[in-house]
Amino acid sequence: MVAAMARLRAAGVPDPARDARVLLAHAASVDAARVTLIAPEDIAPEIAERYDNLVSLRAVRVPVSQLIGAREFYGRAFDISRDVLDPRPETETLVEAALSEPFDTVLDLGVGSGCILVTLLAECTDASGVGIDISEAACLHASANAARHDVAGRAVILQSDWFGAVDGRYDLIVSNPPYLAASEMQEVQPELRDHEPRLALTDEHDGLSAYRVIAAEAQGYLNAQGRVMVEIGWKQGPSVRDIFTAQGWGEVSILPDLGGHDRVVSASKPG
Repeated sequence: MVAAMARLRAAGVPDPARDARVLLAHAASVDAARVTLIAPEDIAPEIAERYDNLVSLRAVRVPVSQLIGAREFYGRAFDISRDVLDPRPETETLVEAALSEPFDTVLDLGVGSGCILVTLLAECTDASGVGIDISEAACLHASANAARHDVAGRAVILQSDWFGAVDGRYDLIVSNPPYLAASEMQEVQPELRDHEPRLALTDEHDGLSAYRVIAAEAQGYLNAQGRVMVEIGWKQGPSVRDIFTAQGWGEVSILPDLGGHDRVVSASKPG
């Protein structure tokens, strides 16, 4: 594992020790907490070969979640591949904000892996929801994760370009849309730029296109006391707030993540 750590460190991987440990655990099919108990002489040749292949892929910045096929989010494991955005801890801020008030129905715009919708339904056992995504592969992932966490009976997954296939009204609308500007794509980590779906990262313009659509149309899909909550880039708070305010939304607020950065814009229907 020491040699693997050195390779990952040389490749610029942010936390080589953690990644080397997680990948060895995956290669050996053991819990990561037991990795320190595995002596080099105990590693079978087939495990060593599998481990070497995983480390080689991580060295070219393939995300760990894609290599092991899963990512932890809000205490649950979600199936992940390069077809969906890798769930990140910052998105848990959106989940926490959504759970701060009761809801019976939820719409997730750009459902991706399903981590937001599935988590909300798993936490609120009487709620039901709809998740939409323009990507067929993402819809399949979301459906699989809904089944994995026993909420498939309360979740409908639809392939749709924003509100195109959406009917009805909801208590809550959530979204983690593509919010990177096209000009920012060369500045992000290789894990995102080279290995995650570009469609889920950028609108190929200024990073605000999705918020304009949601702010303009979401009121027609909300119940009278409904809320909309969107994840944002940490510099976008004032711009996204202004977009919603200009569309006549009430109580538009910016919520921070645990690091103190702007992370969620919340808006309600005007009274």
